[in-house]
Amino acid sequence: MFETLRRGLLLSLLAGATLLAAACQSPTSSTDTFDVDDFLETSVSPDPILADGANDGKTYRIVRGNNQPDDILPYDWKARFTVNLRLNDKTDDDDNLTFPIDVTSATVKVQQASGGIVNPPTGGDVEHFEYVLSQASSSRFDGINTSNSMALDVWYDLPSLHKEALVTVTVSFKDADGVVFSKAIDVKVAP
Repeated sequence: MFETLRRGLLLSLLAGATLLAAACQSPTSSTDTFDVDDFLETSVSPDPILADGANDGKTYRIVRGNNQPDDILPYDWKARFTVNLRLNDKTDDDDNLTFPIDVTSATVKVQQASGGIVNPPTGGDVEHFEYVLSQASSSRFDGINTSNSMALDVWYDLPSLHKEALVTVTVSFKDADGVVFSKAIDVKVAP
């Protein structure tokens, strides 16, 4: 019984201390966070991306279930492009970043589009895609005014059967002190 009472008192004290600390905190100031767009410049080449028919034999699987054989289908389109990243001189002490800054991941999402506007599939259809980071100039920024580039190959098949798409490349970073941030880059694939 004494142990239960002690635990209850300890939990009450911790809860009270947490509420007191939260009440004493000032509102988050604009200098507590940073806008990646202020110091990370991005570009894509070519712009817009031109996709070609995927004729290299790359396929994807549609699982049918219910004892039905899976479908193995070739991708319709393949796009190759380069994402360029540059840390400009607007990186300052207010951003609280410590060099070096490492690129920790790059992910890709493909969505069908029309006129540059995402047009989500309906009726249970989905976009199929996969990608390969085929080349990167580096995975580290050692200081301001440094650049890196990543070449990507993307295979995709859209329910619309068209090649126009929006490809979103999300690049994640981590600085020397463990601060993590990311940047999403929208890339248009021409019709």
